[in-house]
Formats: sequence, structure tokens, C-alpha cells
Amino acid sequence: MTHPIPVKDLIHGNATDLTPAERQLAGVLLRDYPMVGLQSITKLAEAAGVSTPTVIRLARKLGFDGFPELQSALRDEAAAQIKQPSGDSAVAQENENLPQGLRNFAKVAFSNLQDTLERLDGRVFDAIAGYLADGSNQIALLGGRITRSNADYFFNHLQIIRPGVTLLSRSSNVWPQYLLDMGSETVLVIFDIRRYEPDLLRFAELAKKRGARILLFTDQWGSPISKFSDEVVNAAVDVPSSWDSTLGINLVVEALIAEVQSRRMNEAQDRIDELESMLKTTKLFRK
Repeated sequence: MTHPIPVKDLIHGNATDLTPAERQLAGVLLRDYPMVGLQSITKLAEAAGVSTPTVIRLARKLGFDGFPELQSALRDEAAAQIKQPSGDSAVAQENENLPQGLRNFAKVAFSNLQDTLERLDGRVFDAIAGYLADGSNQIALLGGRITRSNADYFFNHLQIIRPGVTLLSRSSNVWPQYLLDMGSETVLVIFDIRRYEPDLLRFAELAKKRGARILLFTDQWGSPISKFSDEVVNAAVDVPSSWDSTLGINLVVEALIAEVQSRRMNEAQDRIDELESMLKTTKLFRK
């Protein structure tokens, strides 16, 4: 008999009651939901970097008698997904005049956006928005070879909304200099998707040792930086291309920009008005 409440909804509903190890396990379950939960309890614990008793405790907190019952519920959900007709996206169905390659890509991209939203825990989104909106925090952003553009985009908006925002240099040779000013009031935002970059991992580890909070934006498989992160956003990135898509990451980033601006409405509007005044006065970038 199928469990009346999806396991992912149970995880979200109990998020505030979970221990750090249980939240780490829950994050792994949500990254490749529901399939990752169909492996053995030992392999699941190893994948999450927790003990098997932690897996059992999480299952019981979610209302199951133990891991077998939790896994049975996940198995039923996986079977239901397989039986459900996939259906083409509206783009694929209604825009037949578009080239087939574009329609195929769009179909996968829209699916990625939906998968990203399904993976995202509302508590995680609120927590990240809270860290970024808190004026007492110093924000630092860092991306890799591909995700540098995501960090740059986020920075360009956050620095207008609030003070104390820094985009780290592209050159890893100067990253140690940024560590000098990092501490408990630092929020380090890192973007890292597969073909994960060792330099980013090492920097995250060093920043964590200095007390920085780390907010990670990664793919559905999860960067190794996850183990040092306070909050993690896992976006679906796989598309029919040699390069992964960061549309899912950008969806969350843009939603966070809007949320942070909303939480700092008066201060953000003052900064925007001041910037506009400066542009008019100096006539920079004006024809």
C-alpha cells in the first residue's frame, strides 16, 4: 500500500527537528529522489557520510517503523513515476516550427527547472535568504570555471541591494588573501558543479575552519564541498550537451535576489535610488 504522504514532504515537514547528520542524510535522499533511497542501508549511509543508526533514526522521525518501511514507500513512489506518462512540455508540443534540437533541449531544460524546485527544501531557501539579508554578515561569492558567471550575476545584484558584498578574484593564487578577513560573520557563497574543482574544495575547507558559513549551489549529485556547507541547493543540470545547464541554479538565484530585496526593502530602495542619482550626476554609461 502506497504511503499517503510522499517521503520528500515528510522530510520537509520535519526539517526543523532533524540533527545535522540527519539533515545531511535527508539532503542526499532529496538529491536523486526517490531512486537513491532504494540502495542498501549500508550504501545509503556511506553515500551520505553518516552511520546506519542515523538512517534508522531518520526513518523513525519520518513516521516509519524502520528503514525497510521507508524504502518500501520510496519504492512505491519510484514505481508510480515510471508508470506516469512523461508527456512533452508545452514548448515541445505547441512550437513545432522550432528546430527539433531546440525543442529537445527546451524539454529537458523545463524538466530540470521542475526537478530543481522539487529538490529544494523551503527551509533551505529561507535560511539562505536570511543569511544574505542580514546586514551584519559580510558576503563573499566564488564560482568555478563554468559557474563563475553565476557568482558574477549574483554579485552584481546583491552589491546593489546591500553593502558588504565581495566577488572573489578569478585567480586562485590570491584567494588566501581573502581568508585573512573571514570569520564567523562571513557568508561564503560557492558555485560548484560536476567536474568539481579541487581549488574550490580546499578554499571552502579553509574558510570553514575560520568560522565562515558556507552556502553551496551545486548539481543533483552534490559537490564534495557539501560536507563543509551549512546549506546546499542541488539543481538539476544534465542536458543533451557536452556542458551542463545552470538554468536551475539561476532560477533559485533570481528568486533569492527578489527575496533578499524584499526583506531589505527600504535599505535596498535607498541604495538603488542613490545609484541612479550617481549615474545621472556623472553621466556614466549614458548617451
